[in-house]
Amino acid sequence: MSDEKLESLSTVTLKNGSSGKKANSLKSIGNSESTISSQPSNQLSAGLLGWYSVCSSKTLKSGELSFITMFNEPLVLYRDNDSRVRCIKDLCPHRGASFQGGTIDSGEIICPYHGGRFSAEGTCTNLDRITCQHIVDSNYNNYAKKIHLYQYPCIENNGYVYIYYTGEAKTDLKEFEFKRSLKDSLPEAYGFETSEYAFEEVFVDFKCDWARIIENHLDILHIFWIHGNTIPDKDVNRNAITSFDQEITRDSRHIESKYHHKKNGNGEGEFISIKFVPPGRIMIYKGTPKTARYIQVLDHIPLGSNRARVIVRHYRKFMKNKVLTDLILFKHLQQRIFYKVFSEDYLVLKTQTFNEQMGYIKKDNVKLLGEDKMVQYYWDWHQNALNKDKPWQIHATNSNTNTVHLDMPMPYPPENPKLAIENQRAIVIKLLIRALVPIGLLLLII
Repeated sequence: MSDEKLESLSTVTLKNGSSGKKANSLKSIGNSESTISSQPSNQLSAGLLGWYSVCSSKTLKSGELSFITMFNEPLVLYRDNDSRVRCIKDLCPHRGASFQGGTIDSGEIICPYHGGRFSAEGTCTNLDRITCQHIVDSNYNNYAKKIHLYQYPCIENNGYVYIYYTGEAKTDLKEFEFKRSLKDSLPEAYGFETSEYAFEEVFVDFKCDWARIIENHLDILHIFWIHGNTIPDKDVNRNAITSFDQEITRDSRHIESKYHHKKNGNGEGEFISIKFVPPGRIMIYKGTPKTARYIQVLDHIPLGSNRARVIVRHYRKFMKNKVLTDLILFKHLQQRIFYKVFSEDYLVLKTQTFNEQMGYIKKDNVKLLGEDKMVQYYWDWHQNALNKDKPWQIHATNSNTNTVHLDMPMPYPPENPKLAIENQRAIVIKLLIRALVPIGLLLLII
């Protein structure tokens, strides 16, 4: 299928498998050689290395260490003495130990092995270098001048913590060359005035391929079916399955797919739009950016092989009164929906990952339809970016690699249901308290 045909409006069929148009088949998908386009059908300038949102500001508290991995590389996030976020390689340059079990004191990170203390103050000419401040050694002063931590640039914006990930941490932030501006990744760059919205947020963990999760979130077709009984929206359920016109637009920053209602062959308004902003951000809004009552922003973090995390924010223009939302347990109820939706996707994602790794998702085994063209554009971009950037080869593991980071428990649903169970327990307890209060007042009156 030519790019010209792919660019034209196509019909997305969600009813009885037919819409009067013959569905077009696209290429197979996956990481196999068959997906490499000799003339890539995307115009995206960003690759797999660059700006990633890795956590939210409120979860990164002063005096605490936060440990993550990116493409298998272990990293530590913390706040320095000026509350600036720092992202360092989880490697003490004294003896190669991890900072797990370490502490933060006055914004300085302390290694648990020998007490190596690292300050973000650096020298008088370079405030971006994290230097060692304490080791019990008579020759310490000479030692401290030569030892530094490796780090990545960090920026906080609108409650998100972003890192500029290149796979090569440096001792001096001034050595980084920024090939892409963070502004190109921000929701505001695409018409989303997030300051006008309230939001709920969850983190979700998956033991499956990171790229498959992005594909899942670019796919509107599955939402009506697999989540039709979970999402509280009368327009998104199995009984509401209908047909849409789909329009794809692309530029150097993002790919967007708009879905319009079909009515007697004429579009009757924008139903939902999905924007993919590489390397890992997806924005979904119902209606146009100016009229959307809710916007969902999903950030995908490639922790390691078969390990990924997603930050989910559900922005809304309704239910913005905090007292009212607390009273009706809005946050807990929203989180319950989020956890259930991602749990419904999880088995599909794990089995797709297995089938991909077994070589089943290639050649003639799997075919995309015309309505999946945004997915095809995504896979074209991903495969070409994979070939160019090779992020998984920078910190590649093998059969002899210690699995200490892989063995660490993932704290969030759906991989770990603990938080979902605690959230459900909180709902029950708070509902009981609300029921008992009027009964107690009535007993007092009597």
